[in-house]
Amino acid sequence: MNPNVLDIQNLSLSFGENEILKNISFAVPKGKIIGVVGESGSGKSITSLAVMGLLPKSAQISDKSKILFQSDSETIDLLKLNSEEKRKFRGNEIGMIFQEPMTSLNPSIRCGEQVEEAIRLHLKLDKNLAKKRVIELFNTVLLPNPERMYSAYPHELSGGQRQRVMIAMAISCNPKILIADEPTTALDVTVQRTILELIKKLQVEIGLSCIFISHDLGVISEVCDEVVVMYKGEIVEKGSVLEIFENPKQNYTKGLIACRPRLDVRYHELPTISDFLKDENHLSEIYSEKERKAFHEKIYNQTPILEVKNLSKYFYAKPSLFGKEEISVKAVDDVSFKVFPGETLGLVGESGSGKTTLSRTVLLLEKPTAGEIFYRGKDIVKLSKAEVRKLRKEIQIIFQDPYSSLNPRMNIGEILITPMVVHGIGTTKKERLGKAAELLVKVGLNSNDLKKYPHEFSGGQRQRIGIARALAVNPKFIICDESVSALDVSVQAQVLNLLNDLKEEFGLTYIFISHDLAVVKYMSDQLLVMQHGEQKELGDADEIYANPKTNYTKELIEAIPKL
Repeated sequence: MNPNVLDIQNLSLSFGENEILKNISFAVPKGKIIGVVGESGSGKSITSLAVMGLLPKSAQISDKSKILFQSDSETIDLLKLNSEEKRKFRGNEIGMIFQEPMTSLNPSIRCGEQVEEAIRLHLKLDKNLAKKRVIELFNTVLLPNPERMYSAYPHELSGGQRQRVMIAMAISCNPKILIADEPTTALDVTVQRTILELIKKLQVEIGLSCIFISHDLGVISEVCDEVVVMYKGEIVEKGSVLEIFENPKQNYTKGLIACRPRLDVRYHELPTISDFLKDENHLSEIYSEKERKAFHEKIYNQTPILEVKNLSKYFYAKPSLFGKEEISVKAVDDVSFKVFPGETLGLVGESGSGKTTLSRTVLLLEKPTAGEIFYRGKDIVKLSKAEVRKLRKEIQIIFQDPYSSLNPRMNIGEILITPMVVHGIGTTKKERLGKAAELLVKVGLNSNDLKKYPHEFSGGQRQRIGIARALAVNPKFIICDESVSALDVSVQAQVLNLLNDLKEEFGLTYIFISHDLAVVKYMSDQLLVMQHGEQKELGDADEIYANPKTNYTKELIEAIPKL
């Protein structure tokens, strides 16, 4: 009997003139996890969609291509099945966890019912037995209070819980193979760790075979047995996890491994894939302890640009008819810190720790419940609306999602000049467009891009446009809220280098929020650790990583995937 559950042979695929996949061949042995890595556009997800039979009708597959699936009694070429036969396979024999659980779950149907639907369709169980199976699955994927989760809607669950519902759905019919497409990309390190442990547990307990797609090599090295490296629709290298990470042969693979920030050393600039494609022996210049110390002596001898004192932000439940308002969530509870000009303060913690609420309160997008916020020595909580509007020019934010934070109906020129118009920067449209063109070049794009629309750019390019928009009003203080979490490691390295270059050039100060602790350590001078709205630790970033004082910080650091 064939030891491989799935065997992809010479898969070539095109859309019109564009060749997307070129002779992709790899096998998935029974009970093994195969990692597929590469940048956006390398062909990882389209390969998984071909296996699932979810390709659009316009996809043209070459005659030599085969996707052989080993069922109990025979070998089946999935590419030769009609749409009804594919539907029987999908979910039943092959499960898939999609990248974004919020958009993959139906917001108007309870979580339990969504999982139950697949069970009733494929396993032909009645309502009671199907519900019992869902509760068992929710226990298997370690969801708290499975009965309550069954009745909950997706918006009532955290990102990690929604991802577990997706895993329960994917394994509900005991598939022979599971495809996990970037299943941990937007998750905290601690939630990511539990999801990875869960997939490994299922591999051992039910002999699950898995294709695990990710751009994060740390994650791949922790969970996979073998690795397939893809670049521009081709496989450039494949082998065991040990072979690929200990002795990568291709420059592209070397670049992918090197561009993730290291915890043991800090570089002046993160290496990028293009550095390794130009020079396979590329060495990045180390930012020494002596240089870092000299920089800190310089910045910490200044007056703080921002000082937050005993800041709290509570959200209240609606009062009953005669009752008093009750605190339902202490989102930020008695937090104090200082940020100095030219510094980057890193802000870390799990989802729900209060990071984003803290940043929104500092920006006065949320009214603080208590405490003071001094910007350049002035308590901005007491400012009038007109004065707050003027302040907006000084303090800007770069948002997490480069897709939803740009208006799809405006071209890039309009997106960049709108804040200039609001804040009276420049006198004519021509002058403002000239400044917008300069900003695009500064962030590594082309001045000709002004007439294009957001959908014409990749995620990394859109994030650069978001950075250019923040710089359009000449700010002094920028909050980066998870601004690289949706990017590939290679694009992430470019954007982090860009942020550091701009900080130096324009004399900027940052609060840098991220759930990726390796990235926060690379970027930060000081570090503020939050949990449940409370301040857990505050101090030098390197010192906290080397000697965490609280168990919570230790857990966060231990959960970082290590190559």
